Amino acid sequence: MRAAARIVAELEGARTVLRVLKGEAPLLPRRTGAHSVHLVGGAAGPLGGDELSLELEVGPGAELWVRTVAASIALPGRDGAESVLAVHATVGEGGFLAFLPEPIVAAARCRHHNVSTVDLAEGARLLWREEAVLGRYGEAPGDLRLSTAIRRAGRPWYRSDVTPAAGPAVLGGARVLATLVTTGTATASATATAATMALVGGGSVVTALGDDLAETRAITDPLTTPAP
Repeated sequence: MRAAARIVAELEGARTVLRVLKGEAPLLPRRTGAHSVHLVGGAAGPLGGDELSLELEVGPGAELWVRTVAASIALPGRDGAESVLAVHATVGEGGFLAFLPEPIVAAARCRHHNVSTVDLAEGARLLWREEAVLGRYGEAPGDLRLSTAIRRAGRPWYRSDVTPAAGPAVLGGARVLATLVTTGTATASATATAATMALVGGGSVVTALGDDLAETRAITDPLTTPAP
């Protein structure tokens, strides 16, 4: 299956207007606030072989918060094909994007690739969280890959490529991986399962590991600001 969604937020006067809000199952955007959107599934997946794409565009000075109503469960296809979710976001000068979806769950035998590309103008602001859960309760995880590339003013700013279930050397036996990237300053208490790294040119990335989502969210949730 192929499906696409597109959300465009622009500044009109002193307020943000959602100029474009369209999608196809399982990517159905629904406005839930003045400048906030939740994605509703509408179908199971991603399933092996699915090609899903999400485009987010935040104009100069505009503000957009994007969440999902539930976790996404990556499921295996009949022929073992890989499923892909490609997210591309652009944020204009003075714009702000908060991307805080529920986690991707790597079900047994799945093959899934999350690919995120973000382009920020020089004065744009960003809050970007990615969460991965390795397997449903009591099952071994499938094959999951998380690739994220963020450019700032046309220059590379943050890059990550992780295969969480590749072995114990990657997550040290943890079942959940959470990453929060922000153009602001974020500080998580340094522990055996959490760390903060400053990014060149300003900004931070917080990485947290845990046995369940509640454990990692205890670290990342305080670093996010509630949507208005």
